[in-house]
Amino acid sequence: MVSIQHISKSFGSQKVLNDVSLEIPAGQIVGLLGPNGAGKSTLMKILIGLWSADSGTVSAPSRIGYLPENNPLYEEMYVTEYLQFMAKMTNDKCQMTNVDALIDQVGLTPARHKHIRELSKGYRQRVGLAQALLGDPQLLILDEPTTGLDPIMSDIISDLIMDLKAKLGVTSVVITHDMRSAFKIADYIAFLYEGKILMYGTPDQFRHTDNPYVKQFVDGSSKGPIQMKIMRD
Repeated sequence: MVSIQHISKSFGSQKVLNDVSLEIPAGQIVGLLGPNGAGKSTLMKILIGLWSADSGTVSAPSRIGYLPENNPLYEEMYVTEYLQFMAKMTNDKCQMTNVDALIDQVGLTPARHKHIRELSKGYRQRVGLAQALLGDPQLLILDEPTTGLDPIMSDIISDLIMDLKAKLGVTSVVITHDMRSAFKIADYIAFLYEGKILMYGTPDQFRHTDNPYVKQFVDGSSKGPIQMKIMRD
């Protein structure tokens, strides 16, 4: 289980997170939703240890796999070569021998001998997922894994995330604006707005919510209490 308790974070006079608490059950997928500037990226950077909170506590596994929104890949490398290189960087000899298994697990076999620069966005995401799985993570954090994908490839990536949960039992947090994907993959969803968790529940509860902020976001409507921000969080 991942436990986030009473986390607050400010940058100067701007309070980005305000007393955020969240429990993520082991082996479950939690979707983290919210408009730009809600504090999602800040919360995830605290969770993976890149930033420290001003107050509060985080209890999370030591082995964390992370797929950033803009995944920095070495485009001149072949897929297998790149993953072997990244496994070597972790100093994990076991993972170096398991690269072939990871390639098969994320559906990269047809592209294993191709340069990364040749790959479509969807296959690049598969490379990123394989890299995130190096080190046998207990917690997987995926930042906008379906952004920029067409609906079919988005659904394929969603299926892959669910398959990884079924086969590996890994706990996952998925930051997304893709409601279709969130409703499909998530066991629970957390909605973050202006640094606070406004709602935490099942996809079905989100579909039928009366919360005007959550409802506006789920419906993708321009009408409602949410005001779009200029800056990202």
